[in-house]
Formats: sequence, structure tokens, C-alpha cells
Amino acid sequence: MRLPVLIALAFHAPTLAQTVAAPFDVVDPMIGTGGQGHTFPGATAPFGMVQLSPDTDTRCQLRDCYSHAAGYRYEDPTIQGFSHTHFSGAGHSDLGDVLVMPQAGATVSLDPGDPERPGSGYRSRFEHASETAHPGYYAVTLAESGIRAELTAGTRVGVHRYGFPAGQAAHLVVDLRSSLYDYPGKVLWSGLHLRTDGTVTGFRETRGWAPGRKLFFAMRFSAPLTGHAFVDRETGIAYKGFQGPGRGSDDLAEKLGRALEARLDFGVLNRPLEVKVALSGVDEAAAVANLEAEAGDFDAIRALTTAAWMSALGAVEIDAAAPMRTSVYTALYHALLAPSVWGDADGRYRGVDDQVHQAKGYTPRSTFSLWDTFRAEHPLLTLVQPEQTTADVINSLVASQQQSPDGILPVWQFAGRETWTMIGYHAVPVIADAYRKGLRGFDANAALAAMVASATAASYGGLGAYMARRYVPIDIEPEAASKTVEYAYDDWTIAQMARAMGRSEIAARFDERAGYWRNSFDAKTGWLRARLSSGAFRTPFDPTAINYGADYTEGNAWQYSWFVPQDEAGLIRLLGGEAKTIAKLDAMFEFDNSKLDYSHAEDIAGLIGQYIHGNEPSHHVAYLYNFAGAPWRTQQRLGQIVGSQYKPTPDGLAGNDDLGQMSAWLVFTAIGFYPVAPGSNEYVIGRPFADRAVLNLPNGKRFVVRADGLSDVNQYITAITLNGVDLKRSYITDPEIRAGGELHVTMGPQPNRQWASSRAARPFSMSR
Repeated sequence: MRLPVLIALAFHAPTLAQTVAAPFDVVDPMIGTGGQGHTFPGATAPFGMVQLSPDTDTRCQLRDCYSHAAGYRYEDPTIQGFSHTHFSGAGHSDLGDVLVMPQAGATVSLDPGDPERPGSGYRSRFEHASETAHPGYYAVTLAESGIRAELTAGTRVGVHRYGFPAGQAAHLVVDLRSSLYDYPGKVLWSGLHLRTDGTVTGFRETRGWAPGRKLFFAMRFSAPLTGHAFVDRETGIAYKGFQGPGRGSDDLAEKLGRALEARLDFGVLNRPLEVKVALSGVDEAAAVANLEAEAGDFDAIRALTTAAWMSALGAVEIDAAAPMRTSVYTALYHALLAPSVWGDADGRYRGVDDQVHQAKGYTPRSTFSLWDTFRAEHPLLTLVQPEQTTADVINSLVASQQQSPDGILPVWQFAGRETWTMIGYHAVPVIADAYRKGLRGFDANAALAAMVASATAASYGGLGAYMARRYVPIDIEPEAASKTVEYAYDDWTIAQMARAMGRSEIAARFDERAGYWRNSFDAKTGWLRARLSSGAFRTPFDPTAINYGADYTEGNAWQYSWFVPQDEAGLIRLLGGEAKTIAKLDAMFEFDNSKLDYSHAEDIAGLIGQYIHGNEPSHHVAYLYNFAGAPWRTQQRLGQIVGSQYKPTPDGLAGNDDLGQMSAWLVFTAIGFYPVAPGSNEYVIGRPFADRAVLNLPNGKRFVVRADGLSDVNQYITAITLNGVDLKRSYITDPEIRAGGELHVTMGPQPNRQWASSRAARPFSMSR
């Protein structure tokens, strides 16, 4: 049956002869700030420790906290203030540290106000027409006061610039109470400290998503303070002026408490006020050192960060119609926000054990959403970033495992703290994929030891039962079906790395475990299912049911029955062959959901039948037609997905960006291929969505993908060559890309059903 062509016409219109805007100029940080994207529009450097951005509703009064996971929601009418830490696209909310809000005039409010009463407290209304957002820069006019607020950021600093109305006194509120996903008692302890040189330093410790998280800051101003008040909103006690207890000869005032705010006064100014803020996970002195390490005023920091973004975005060249270029370059921008820097300028950082450590030879990273990002985000970084970036990530992962009381690699970690969110030990494929690609800069033996330790930690996530029974029983561990197949894939990547290192005993052990996925697959029904300790499959069974803590993780049997990246050929045989596999894939995309209700499941978005692009378990599924000898169907489905799940608007992401994974999927897919099984050194060919795409590789070489005849009608590959030679297979290898060259694709209106249809032409599989 011929599928409807759902590709947006504007995405595939022929490129007009015109001056092509630079990548930096077409990025739109507003994409994903509405809908389910959960991105933020504010200023940050590539992988910066600081994400300085507006918060519209930290107390979740207008909507649920889930929809405000990034602090800013495009639909909201007011801004509460500008805080310095944010996740990009997370499905959980936290951060929003050190909120600053300017005020003008004789009256200063320390009340954050009510988002349902615009203009109340220190919050302000704003209009989108007054907003400007570029990589590393954000600006908005606050309607009540007329203050023009500008934000920029370096690696460890954020810089504010506030233009106050003429003749009106300038004030700042610094609110240490405010948090994203706020609730009473979230701030365990905080402090404010005014030093004799006018620097304000402070800290807070929170018990949010990551318990016991500590953050320190230092703040300097371009104008001298004329007065101040440190207020404890819990006790009502305030220290005003320049009087108060100190803790040293360089102290003027200090305040400790759980609900602290500062009012900082500057009088009437004849020029904009600049506020420079540095963060640290170590202590206040380290924050001061970070402040001094990044010299320069607002314009200087902005110029440096603009240059950094221009360089980073230049790793990919995209020739396509304007809407597609904006979507892809914004996706690349979002993919370069995390894992973020967590170490100070001197290399110190606070580890998962809450102790301060010294990094040697690498920059510590954190913000690891690994269940999401192992799939495409980390493989993309190996192609578009210097090798040191991935080395920093792997060194940080291994150091965390060595410091962890549990002896496990990070699962979902930020600010050096573990949240234990999601499943698997997916730091493992990140390391194995990089090693197999030839990336170095880390101790491979230590990394392999950390991988094996994580995969044999019997107390973690049912691993003890998995090792004993060769599957995870549902009556022992929730989400058992998902855990079984995800552990098996991770185990396969351990085997891949061990084999490459000559560690044959480890390779053999984990090769065997890589086949454990079969023990939760019910060949009679054709579904991955949860099994009891008795060996029976759990009943009743509904392949469409999605319930948190049940048989699957943020999904159901429709999505998880395809998660065998290491052995899709084996799965195809269990499903009864190629024709039945293709029919089941088609049934997934064409399923009628009209009688289903998934409103209880926050992360379930972007549905095309039972394909759920808004969440990660589906992300490789469209490429699986290649494994069944029908790559033309992959080409067809990708057009359907790109045309319905991405657009260059605030609601342009169908689901949470999840620290770059949704975006990395689009970058890969637009270029023309995707890493279905990281660790295999293969990329499965889909179809290009750009007339020409270039990867400017870290080794200095260029890999070009040129698509002739691409249009919304010509959606099928009719012919393809690699460096002038006919390519008869539906995948390319990582060494082929890194060697440089050209993949030349000819597009047409009808599928070439013969291309790459033979079994020898199909991508890697354990059972191939």
C-alpha cells in the first residue's frame, strides 16, 4: 500500500540561488521552547557550565512542572527572572540556580509574584516581539519597567547587561529560594557573602532530583553598590546597608539560611549595568577564580562565545531550503549543549562522592542523560567535535565509576550527582563506540574495568537475577522486559571493545550475555514480554499498554520488541522472516490509536501509529526495513517522520530533546544515515534531506553527501555511489567516513526495490 507523503513541501523545495546565511545566523534557540521540546532560549557556550536563561514559572503555577522542565515556556506571559543553570530538553525538572531580576525606581519587591497576576511582585510581562535569541545571546524588554535585559555566557561565566530607564534608580534582586520544580524545603542551606571589593559570593545546597547538590557562585558588577539588604524570607530577618557580621577581614556582610534573597542597589546610572557571574561546584573561592579566569566585559565574552559557536557549527555544512537548514542547524546547536563542563578553570571538581577531586589532562563533564544520548548524540560528537571532547566525556565517566560508592558508571548524572533515573548501563556503549572508532585520550584498561564492574553489579536494577537466570524477572524487578534487552545490548558493546583490545575471555563472556534478549522474546506471539521467575510470560498481556513501573520503560511491546540493535537478523528470523517483519513494521506505523489513551504518560508524544518519535526506544525503528531487505521503505518512513515531527517553530520538536538526542537524530537523518547500533562502526543509510551535506571531520578531512534531484516528490534513492563506485549495500562504515570522500545519491519518485535487497548488502547483525 502506498503511504501518504507527509513531507513538508517547504523542507524540500529546491534551494534558490541566493546568498546563503551562515550556520550561526540560522540557528533558532526558540525551537523546542513550546510544545514538548523542553529547551531553553537563553545564552550558553558550547558545553558551557552556565546556561543563563529566563524562567517564566519556576513554581509550576500556570502548568505542571513537567512542561516547565527548562524554566521557560513559550506560551507564558511573564518572566520571573534569569537563572544560571538549565537542562536542554530533559524530561525531568531541576536547576534554575541563582535567579537574578532587575528592578527600576524607588520601590523594590522581593516577592516573586504570581504568574497568574502579570505585573505582581518582581516578575514582569514581556512580548515575544522584544526577544532576540542567538547562540550565546538572549535579550528581552521587561514590559513593566522598560528595562532592556541582555544575556551572554562563557564556559563558566554568565554576563547580564541591563539598560535602565533614564533617571530611575537601578536595583537587582538575587533570589536563592527559586528553583525549577520548586517545593517547600528544597533548598537545604544557602549563603550570601559581600566582600570588601564589592564581589557578592554565595552558595546553596538543594535536595532536588539529585540530592545534596552543592553550587557556589561569585558575582561582580560594573558599577559600585550604594546599598544592599540580605533577607531570610523564612525568618524575616534582614541585614541592611553595609553592617553585619563578617567572617574575615575582607567581609562586609554575611547571611546564612534556607530562603535567602539579596536586594542590591546601584542608584541612578548613566550607562547599562553589567553583572558577571561565575559558577563552581567546589567552593566560593573557586567561583571567584573562575570569574577571573574569563576576563572581559559583556561584549568581549559575547564575541568569544560567538566565535566558539561559529567554529562548532561549522563542523557541518548543509545546503537545503531555509526551513530545513534552520531545523538542522538548530538541532546541531542543541546537540552541542551537553555533556556540560563541570570542572573549574584549575581542573578541580566535586565528584559523585561529594568530595573535591583534581582532573589531570581532561576537562570534567557532567549532565549525562545516557539512556537517551548513547543512541545518536554521542556518536554524533565523535564526528563533529575534536577527539578531546569525547576523551573528556569518557575520562569523566570512568572517574565517576572509580569514585562512586556503588562502583557503577553514571546512569543519569548532573552536577556530579547521580539520580539513578532510567535503566541500563549506557555509559558502556558510549565508551565502546568511541574506542572502536579509534578515539583515544583515556585509559582503555580502566575504562573496560569500569564497564565490566557496572555490568556485574548484582544489586543494580535486577542484574543479579539477570546474570543468574539470563533474563530479568518481572516479579523481582519492574520494567523487566526493557531491562533484559537493554542489558543485552550493553553487554554486546562490552564484548566488542574487549575483542578489539585482545581480551578474549571478557569478549566471550559478554558475547554470550548479548544473546540473552532471546530469553524475554515470545516467539509464539512475536513480542518481547516480561517473564516471571517461574519462566512463564506474565499475563494478561496487552502490547499497547504503557504504564510506568510495569513491564517496559516509557514504552510498550510495540516499541521494545524492536530493541535488538546488535542482532536484528536474529529478530527477523524469530518473527518468521523478512516479509512478516516488514508487515509488522508497517502495522506499527499504521496502527489506529483512536481508542487508546496515553494522557497519563508524560513522555509519550509524537505518535505515528505505535511509532513514538517523541521518546527514544523508537528512534532506530524506521531504519530496520534495511535489515529486512527493503531500504526503500526506510526512505519512505523517514520522510513521514521528518515531515511531521520537526519544524522551525517554538513547538517544532515532537518530544523532549533529551539533552540533544532528538536533535542528533535529525542531524544524522538529514545527512543521510544513522547509527542503529553504536559500537558496530556502521551507519545505516536512510535518505538525504539536504541537497548537499558536508562533515568537516576532526581529522581535517571532509565527507560529502550529495543528493541529485532531491524534492518532495523525489524521496527515493534510485542510485548511490561511494567515491565513484556503485554502493550495493545499505550501510557505510565509520572508517569510510573518516577517510573522507563523497557519497553521491540520485533521488527519484519511484523506489529502487532492488538496491541493497540481498542479505549480503544488509547492516551488521550478530546473526548475519
